[in-house]
Amino acid sequence: MTTSIVVRLTAFFLIAFSLAVPARAQEEAALPAPLETPQAKANYGIGRQIGRQLLSGGLEAELIDLPSLIAGLEDAIGGKEARITQAEFEAAMQEFQQSAQQRMQAKMEALATKNKTEGPKFLEKYKAMEGVKALPSGLLYKVVKAAEGASPKATDVVKTHYRGRLVDGTEFDSSYKRDEPAMFPVNQVIPGWTEALQQMKVGEKWQLVIPSELAYGERGSPPVIGPHAVLVFDIELLGIEENPQVEVPGDNP
Repeated sequence: MTTSIVVRLTAFFLIAFSLAVPARAQEEAALPAPLETPQAKANYGIGRQIGRQLLSGGLEAELIDLPSLIAGLEDAIGGKEARITQAEFEAAMQEFQQSAQQRMQAKMEALATKNKTEGPKFLEKYKAMEGVKALPSGLLYKVVKAAEGASPKATDVVKTHYRGRLVDGTEFDSSYKRDEPAMFPVNQVIPGWTEALQQMKVGEKWQLVIPSELAYGERGSPPVIGPHAVLVFDIELLGIEENPQVEVPGDNP
């Protein structure tokens, strides 16, 4: 995991404190439904944000002891005395992080073995499909929608819509779902994207199948993209930006 679980948990607790979330009574078994008041909706939204970010940070659901997590929140927000000492917390966190890292390593090793088998099979199957073209690098693509616009250079900044998924269909990113096109320099994304974009024309839509060595290689991009993963992208080149003010986010392809 690139960010420690301790830092993530601390950040989430601070969010809760800053919004002054009232303590939930221990004896309450369930939230009222539907969630009607702004207070209830805000509390529920905070809980979903915590859960999503814990999982996106690589923490598996099986390692989350929800009652204990809620108890810690309730005690802190309610100003109650801690049930464990700081030394106990630090020792437990060290053991907890080691366990989480070991589980993640085992998961990545299993994915690497699976991807080394399934990736090449998918490439061969896709390559045989009608309309698919292969570049010397091994990159496969199919033009879904042709256009007559200009092609970007490696140093250009482009605006795109895209959707990325694994060969099993698992979607790991989508600018369409965010309802916001992505802007980035052509030469600051994965090699498969850099190569394809320079051959696309503004207005075109391509489907790419990117071999592992042109994507994230043997390291992958945990927790979703495992080592040696072949990736499938649907890309729509919307434009080449003039005088762009762009900061490349860390989660670009």
